[in-house]
Amino acid sequence: MRFLCDEGVERQVPGQLRAGGHKVWYVAEMNPGLPDTQVLSLCRLHEAILITADKDFGEMVFRRGESHHGIVLLRMPGASPDAKARALTAFVTEHGARIPGAFSVVEPGRWRIRKAT
Repeated sequence: MRFLCDEGVERQVPGQLRAGGHKVWYVAEMNPGLPDTQVLSLCRLHEAILITADKDFGEMVFRRGESHHGIVLLRMPGASPDAKARALTAFVTEHGARIPGAFSVVEPGRWRIRKAT
């Protein structure tokens, strides 16, 4: 799968995805400070699923109707970067086929997948 990790995601997350054989772009390595609209544009350009900790992307998708290839919101405040990377990797491994085109939320011990309309 192809992923683009927003810069607010700790470096362990893209590292773990890369170790799993996924193609990953990381805003912190490419262009820190990139506005959210351009981050979403990059995802569309590369047909990549966005990994983010920024809830603003939910508003962009559900209120403004922005198109995307899939968004995963990591809502794990207080969790270590390694715990976040492990949780995301487990989520992708178990539910990878359902992630494209959906807005997913990964929280400690649970997840939600919602198809964007």
